[in-house]
Amino acid sequence: MLFHVSINVRIPHDADPDKIKQLGAQEHERAKELQLQGKWLHLWRVAGKYANVSVFDVESADELHEILSSLPLYPFMEIDVNALCHHPGSLEPTSK
Repeated sequence: MLFHVSINVRIPHDADPDKIKQLGAQEHERAKELQLQGKWLHLWRVAGKYANVSVFDVESADELHEILSSLPLYPFMEIDVNALCHHPGSLEPTSK
């Protein structure tokens, strides 16, 4: 199943900068793992924001939830999820 996921990160102003830097490094490593596994297909930064737009290819909504909640910055994220399906006018092949 393909999912379009928009993530906005909202770090509290009183958060420890060193802790946030550490979580950011862990976040990059986790994202890399998921990309290498073929779960996180696309990862796009939204210009001018601490946000991204992504496409995930997972077996279920439950798996997506597990993945998103495993992200180190998850407690600071506002997440919007939309299920995707193949458009009949698309020339691209369908996924799984």
